[in-house]
Amino acid sequence: MKKILALILLAVIVLPVLASCGAAGDTITLYVYNWGEYISDGSEESLDVNAEFEKYCSESEEIHKITGGKKVKVNYSTYSSNEDLYAKLESNTVSYDVVIPSDYMIARLAKEGLIQKIDVSKIENYGNIYDNFKNLFYDENNEYSVPYTYGTVGVIYDTSKVDAEDAADHSWALMWNEKYAGDILQFNNPRDAFGVAHFYQGTNPNTTDADEWIKAQKLLKDQKAVVQGYVMDEVFNKMESGSAAVAVYYAGDFLTMYEDNENLDFYYPKEGTNVFVDAMCVPTSSKNPDLALEYINFMLSEEIAIANAEAICYASPNKLVVENEDYKECMAEIHENAMDILYGYDEEKMEYFHDLPDDTRALMNNLWEELKIDGEKNTAIIIICCVMFAVFAAIIVFMVIRKKKKTLSY
Repeated sequence: MKKILALILLAVIVLPVLASCGAAGDTITLYVYNWGEYISDGSEESLDVNAEFEKYCSESEEIHKITGGKKVKVNYSTYSSNEDLYAKLESNTVSYDVVIPSDYMIARLAKEGLIQKIDVSKIENYGNIYDNFKNLFYDENNEYSVPYTYGTVGVIYDTSKVDAEDAADHSWALMWNEKYAGDILQFNNPRDAFGVAHFYQGTNPNTTDADEWIKAQKLLKDQKAVVQGYVMDEVFNKMESGSAAVAVYYAGDFLTMYEDNENLDFYYPKEGTNVFVDAMCVPTSSKNPDLALEYINFMLSEEIAIANAEAICYASPNKLVVENEDYKECMAEIHENAMDILYGYDEEKMEYFHDLPDDTRALMNNLWEELKIDGEKNTAIIIICCVMFAVFAAIIVFMVIRKKKKTLSY
């Protein structure tokens, strides 16, 4: 009897555990790592493309051959800069199946063996990509990446805070204008921030001349006196709420911000600026590379690509998007000049960021750290001085009160 009771007790304990293990074994998780605010996620009545992919996987016989009929779950997480993405992949402590870095970072990841070659012949919808986005400098043989979006960098400003004549010149100079001290936002990553300085001083952002990088740092140091903060995704809240007046950021994100604050305007600086391509890649550490290719193919399909383009407001390299009339109407509803902003820029004033040589990249990172550390030191000094002043003032107040009490006691 005791043996029977023991077996029953064992079954009660073990069977739920085995059941839960079986449930986990019936699911394949696809890990996707992307920029923040960079996909149609179901918010504001948009299409949830990751949920749609999960549904597609459950219905597709081709997918079932890859997964063995298991359920597919997308685990989606975000980063705020190419450098953050690189740090994660280089640490080799996490495994992603699809990542979406920018051009220069794709070249670096490929060179260091952190992304794997992909066979684009297995991606049926690859033909939807315009030819001028193929065989580019960062992936000359289309071996490592599939274009997702592309974009440009410009100046966003609040017309209720910035005088029209200060913005009329369409110059990077607005980012250094002392009139808006404490209301200016700069990029919080070295490649983009130094890019702004290089363009402003008339040097190529891909230069290997150390002196030009040092001069660019001097410009950024001079700018610190007027900068409210160094930001990435935080720029959305600050510009939409009107808590900052001027920012450098991406054209597509300007359109997103404009939907919440129609006082905002945008221009491409006359000195030149950055144009970039963000593309889908498969990390070397991917545990589901075949499923990753299916995800990439799905992202290039018409309905999904249009949903993403409308949600994130970036330019698309996909002909099914750009030539779609409903998409054009949607962009016009966001901003009357949206298509011109996204697709009508002057290519002669645009420059791609290239992967820098190791010594130049090290110099850039050292100069950036020096720039940021100086700011932290200055802030610390100010805080210490304020604390010391407060303590000194408290001592004086205490002594005055004590003296009055003594006088009254007599």
